[in-house]
Amino acid sequence: MVQKKICMIGDFSVGKTCTVGRFIRQTFSDKYLTTVGVKIDTKVVQLPSGDEVKFILWDIAGNDALTTASASYLRGAAGYLLVVDGTRRPTWESAKKLQAAVTQQIGEKPFLVLLNKADLTEQWEIKQADVDEQLKQGWKMLKTSAKTGENVEQAFAILGRLLVGK
Repeated sequence: MVQKKICMIGDFSVGKTCTVGRFIRQTFSDKYLTTVGVKIDTKVVQLPSGDEVKFILWDIAGNDALTTASASYLRGAAGYLLVVDGTRRPTWESAKKLQAAVTQQIGEKPFLVLLNKADLTEQWEIKQADVDEQLKQGWKMLKTSAKTGENVEQAFAILGRLLVGK
């Protein structure tokens, strides 16, 4: 079985921890608890190809820029999920800066942008034109909802396929 370290990155309160909770335990909590440092979980995923991948998920404390600590947590990452809160435009701007900083820190790695809080699309501040521009830059994106579970499993399956090249 292949093991892959995956980092969850993004601003505070975008839904990184809730997304991990939905993926690992199929649970969701409305209570906001700040992640301090990093929280690590694991889950074995069977890809459509039949391959099994053990994800070692590093849920890194939210920040709009890489700190020395968060940069050190990225070492050894095979890929990452960049989580954005669709209802807060500043998290989109931060995501663009974070992606560049992560690439500078650990090089080009497979990543997927999760446009989270899809259950609140009527409150979204991110425009389709913004999404289209980043898609042209090669970003892969998926609308997700940690609350409802929409596309959470799919996000990890897509990243898994990117990581094993299938």
